[in-house]
Formats: sequence, structure tokens, C-alpha cells
Amino acid sequence: MYYCIVNPSARSGHGESLWSGLENRFKEKNILYKVVFTAGPGHALRVTKKLTSNFSDKDELPIKLVVMGGDGTLNEVVSGIQDFSKVLLGYVPVGSSNDFARDMDLPTPEELFDHILDGKVLRKLDVGKLTYGNMTKALSRLHDTEISNTRTFAVSSGIGFDAAVCEEALASKTKNILNKIGLGKLTYVSIALRQIFTADKIPCEITVDDKEPIKLKHFLFIATMVHHFEGGGFMFAPDADLTDGLFDIMIVGELSPLRICVALPLAVKGKHYGIKGIDLIKAKKITITTPIPMWVHTDGEVQVKSDSISLECMQQKLQIMI
Repeated sequence: MYYCIVNPSARSGHGESLWSGLENRFKEKNILYKVVFTAGPGHALRVTKKLTSNFSDKDELPIKLVVMGGDGTLNEVVSGIQDFSKVLLGYVPVGSSNDFARDMDLPTPEELFDHILDGKVLRKLDVGKLTYGNMTKALSRLHDTEISNTRTFAVSSGIGFDAAVCEEALASKTKNILNKIGLGKLTYVSIALRQIFTADKIPCEITVDDKEPIKLKHFLFIATMVHHFEGGGFMFAPDADLTDGLFDIMIVGELSPLRICVALPLAVKGKHYGIKGIDLIKAKKITITTPIPMWVHTDGEVQVKSDSISLECMQQKLQIMI
């Protein structure tokens, strides 16, 4: 039995049309399946949580779970998985960013379907776990109805400027228009350029792997990366290893708007670390505290602001069929 979670509105409806192709393959091979079409923020998380909770001796394990959507839908599913050892995940990217798939060297959708129908573990990847020390009552413009103090992520998590860009992009009408012509990632670029001049630059304290805290007088944002890309194709972590149990953490300090405008195009190719004020560290755990609450994202999904977050890399937890 396969359980499929499909975001029908992904990339302006392309998700539903692509689902038809996979559904036909299930029928041709007489493979049992159940499908749920997501109906809004948090739906995929709740469905996954229910599917992966309270296993009994009668359950067929591992649970074969197929996700068809973008990074946001995948994030909800990964966050909903209760026991990674009992779940085998298939993923067909149909989003505007597709940062998870971007560095996975995935085959065509038809070949992806074949891998999924084989039902075998092809890779085991790291995932990150975010824990909020504090959460504000202020919620993102597009948020789940149930807010947890923990969140799992497959691609990256960030606090500050990058999360603020994601928060605005989630409710952007421009994004929907650009998705229809295959240019959805430009949404993030346009919003980022506009926010460069208004982003807060405040102090923060960073504790890495329980070492002595690092204090910064000002920072723009901190991106905690599992994969190479974030924000629709910015290579913030060019040397990331998806299986080593370590984050690649990009720390962006106080940069002038001009220097940021220089750094952004360089980041597309991962060439931005030559710019003063942009640093990279590798770590398994990191804690970040700020004097005021700031937006936080996981895989581009934004729920709340926080002034204290802890992140831990969980090595090779995610078993996937692609």
C-alpha cells in the first residue's frame, strides 16, 4: 500500500496533472494506493502525523509515503513523520523553488515513478530539527492552525532576513503569476531586493556545539543548511554533505545594501564567501538568541517569530526512494 499526499495547487495546478501520471502507473501495476489532496497550510503535516502514529503488528512496514508538491509540502510531511525508521519516502517535486530536488540529480518524472514503484531505499539523508525557545503570538500571514514548538526540516532553516523574505513570499500574488510562466523563483529575488533596505540588523548570540558563545554586534540572517540551496536557487552551502550529520551554517553579519546586492548574484553560484561579513561554519548543533523576536523559517515555511531557537542535525534519518 502506498499513501500519497498531493498538493494540487503546486505550481499553479501542475501538481494535480502530474499526479494523474503516477496514478495511472499504480493502476497499471495493480498496486494499492490511497491519495489525499492537501487543502491548506498544515493539512499534509496532520495527515502524515496520523499515518505514522500508533503502529500495530498488523501494519505493513515501512509505510510507503509519496509526496507530490514543493518544498513546503515536503516540509510538512517531514515534520509530521513520527518515526523515521518506519517510513519510506518518495518525492516528486512540483514547486516553484524545488531546493530539495535541486542538488539531488533527480531523473525525469517517469523514472521517478519507476523508483517509487520499486519501493526500495535508495538514499538516507540528514534532516534538521528546530526547537523554539520562545514563540510570539504574532503569526505568519500563511500559517498552520496548530503551532508546535518543534519543526523538522529537510533543506534549511533560517532566522532574520531570509525568513522575512519567505514570510512575504508565502502570501505573494506575484508568486502565483510567475509560477504560471515557470518563473516562480523570481518572487524571492524581487522581495529580497525590496527588503534589503528595511531589514533589521540587530545583535545576536550564537552557541555552536556547546562551545563558548559567539556574540555579533549586528547580523542580517543566519541560514542553517542541510542541502546546498535555499530561496529558489541560492547556493548558500556549496560544500554541503547531505549525509555527514553536520549543518553548513551561513552567518551574514552587517552588510551595506550595496554589498548585499553584490553578494546575492554571487550566491547563485556559491561564490559569496569572499565577501567580508559572510562566514561559514559546520556544526551538529547551534543555538541562536536575539534581543527581539525575528521571523524563522523551515524549508521556506514560516509560522512565528522567536528570540531563541536551537537546531540539531539528525544524521541519515530520512529514507527515500529517489
